[in-house]
Amino acid sequence: MRIDDVDNRLPRGADASATSVAPATDAAYAAKATGAAVEFERFFISHMLRQMRASTRAMASEDSVFNNRINQDMQDLADDHLAGNLAGQRAFGIADAILRQLLPAAKHKA
Repeated sequence: MRIDDVDNRLPRGADASATSVAPATDAAYAAKATGAAVEFERFFISHMLRQMRASTRAMASEDSVFNNRINQDMQDLADDHLAGNLAGQRAFGIADAILRQLLPAAKHKA
């Protein structure tokens, strides 16, 4: 999903102060915004886990299991899966914070 795909412009002739609710609170916009927010949270968690693994690998000794390439690939897959599960549960609250800005009048927990 690209940021250009979400059309949140005001209708022609509309005043910005008159539309103090959500930019476009229809179901399609809400679904796109929710999907993008959860995907961003997944990306954030995945990046955080990747950086934590890189630090662990840098500090590990030569004969450590953390320096084994096969183990690294499997840990990366597990970390990506974990990030997806945590983002799906909105465990960090990042998606909810984004949705509070994009859809201020709607309920965000799905």
